[in-house]
Amino acid sequence: MRKTNVLLALLGLASASGVAQESQPLQFDRSALEQTEDHSESLANDLLDLSVALRRQDLSQVSKHFAEEIEATVFPSRTGPAVPEVKWLTRRQWEVSDTPGQVRREDFEESLQAFFANFSLIEDFRLKVKQADFEAGPPVRGRALVFCFLVGRNKEDQREWVRGYIQTRVQRSTQEAWRITYWNIESLSSMVSERDLFSEITAPAGLWEDAPAFGEPPNDGFVAHGAAGADVNEDGLIDLLTSGVTGSRLYLNEGTGFFKDVSEETLVRYARDGTGALFLDYDNDGDQDIFLAAVGNQILLQNQYRPQGVLRFIDVSGPSGVEHPAVGFSAVAADVNRDGWTDIYVASYNRYGQVMPNAWGQATNGTPNLLFINQGNGHFREASRQWGVDDGRWSYAAAFADVNDDGLQDLYVANDFGENALFINHGDRFRDEALERGVIDPGNGMGVSYGDYDNDGDLDIHVTNMSSTAGNRILARLTLGASPDSAVLRKLAAGNSIFENLGDGTFRNVAQKAGGFSSGWAFGGGFFDFDNDGWEDEFSVNGFVSGKTMKDT
Repeated sequence: MRKTNVLLALLGLASASGVAQESQPLQFDRSALEQTEDHSESLANDLLDLSVALRRQDLSQVSKHFAEEIEATVFPSRTGPAVPEVKWLTRRQWEVSDTPGQVRREDFEESLQAFFANFSLIEDFRLKVKQADFEAGPPVRGRALVFCFLVGRNKEDQREWVRGYIQTRVQRSTQEAWRITYWNIESLSSMVSERDLFSEITAPAGLWEDAPAFGEPPNDGFVAHGAAGADVNEDGLIDLLTSGVTGSRLYLNEGTGFFKDVSEETLVRYARDGTGALFLDYDNDGDQDIFLAAVGNQILLQNQYRPQGVLRFIDVSGPSGVEHPAVGFSAVAADVNRDGWTDIYVASYNRYGQVMPNAWGQATNGTPNLLFINQGNGHFREASRQWGVDDGRWSYAAAFADVNDDGLQDLYVANDFGENALFINHGDRFRDEALERGVIDPGNGMGVSYGDYDNDGDLDIHVTNMSSTAGNRILARLTLGASPDSAVLRKLAAGNSIFENLGDGTFRNVAQKAGGFSSGWAFGGGFFDFDNDGWEDEFSVNGFVSGKTMKDT
């Protein structure tokens, strides 16, 4: 289903769901909205074709998208001086003419070539429709604000990220491609890195694994998978565990920049398929064991390195008591009752497609989460209901931390189709205090991490959600009331959240103040100081299953 149809379906559900009398319902003309968004999405698809043609410098395809003569500011070929932005990053403005003028298509295409000649490598170039409105035809005419970005390397072989906004006018007579008649570059600037910081080395490091395309067995399910790191053989090096559609794999760090796949000899390859991967020392023998959240019964693999001195993992799921069913998407561990033994919490989703959420922002028909309390004798007792954390809100991820400095581990749960939870540990039971502590974050939560982003000595919270260009475009056309439904709809496209700890265990969302965190379909992520300057930075993983073309997501 297209993103547009998903948003429109949600709007229909929201307007029909019934809201409290004091709430203002959503106001929109569904038929007009559908027609406008159909035009918007058609234009967005044509601009995607144009993006690909421009990246390939295929002028025959580029010509199809422009009128023979257009009113335009041509693409610039020169930039102003570099201005320090932050650390190793500089910013430079491209020299764009102030007012558009009449330009022949051939001359405009020459300006495009001159602009692209500034780059030795173009990794991506994209034109995205941020806003649009249309007049009925024929021909149908429209105005659109287009966001433009380019990622690549300049002639000095520096990584460069170009971003800008373009005001356009377009028209279409029939079902042919939209023709651009007006092109006014409002702004265009680059961020340039003076040095390379990261290189993608998956294959040379020995970590590459081929997997079937989505939709092809065995990669035809609805679940995601994860990875974890720990020193499993006590050589001082961090090893890697991955779960995937072709089974789990364990990679030993050889200390040379290379990892060795030891999945078969350690028996990890023969474990049942899991989703979320977790290392923990559940039996307190000093080595790292493996827990795998799973769709089905949960999995625990005991490390035999101590006392045997042989790296091998034995499935003890049944004897240990963790073989409980769930739609487990991830797992986290902490000592929740302070008895010196590590406990395990499993975030459980539901079988999306077979079961649909009973509400988009306040769903309650997910499968209950699990809390395994370690009994200290190799056994666990499932006690999520007793502890008050059998959350049934389509949970995606969770994280433990002591947010109120009382010495007890609290638990934040990111829920996809339900309000997020902050379970405060009261010693023998948790209580959901997300609302009163300011972190409820309704819907679409898919990742959570703790860190001190402002260096004030207390823990802040980063929650990954969704952000959507199409979603924001649709919502900008609506008169949204003050209903809970409208809050959910805004949240669908808003992006990630940063909750600042106010020092007393309560929080406020400072995502916009801290810079805005639109990361597309964001999943996991975490705080870390990647440039060693004493300030914690934030990394967000994003992406979603696409169809056979870039237009189908």
